[in-house]
Amino acid sequence: MVRIALLVAVLAALASPAAATIGGTHLRVTYWPAGQGNGPARSWTLDCAPGGGSLPQAAAACSKLARMRNPFAVPPKDQICTEIYGGPQEAVVAGRFEGRRIWIRLARRNGCEIARFNRLRFLVPAFTGREGPK
Repeated sequence: MVRIALLVAVLAALASPAAATIGGTHLRVTYWPAGQGNGPARSWTLDCAPGGGSLPQAAAACSKLARMRNPFAVPPKDQICTEIYGGPQEAVVAGRFEGRRIWIRLARRNGCEIARFNRLRFLVPAFTGREGPK
């Protein structure tokens, strides 16, 4: 009887939302300084728990991601954005975050996209902020 109860408890724990984090965080970041398709790209990987990969300061990046509330959330479609061009820079972040598949594009075409890019810029070490519009 105790074994059955233990088995039920383990199965319930595996079915919980916390079990979604079992897959961990494994990301690939690809960055185009002149925009996607315009020149060479640079890429990094990030693995969390433990922190590793080719992204510089991987452990710090993992810690920062863990403190952020839903870092890869898609902005609402009805969000009003300033029409400010921040430059051609683009990045794609793809892989798994806390066990969930993600694929996002970061760009700098308007104020909302610039804010999102800046919030996640620690994932794009080649971006210095000096690449702005010419």
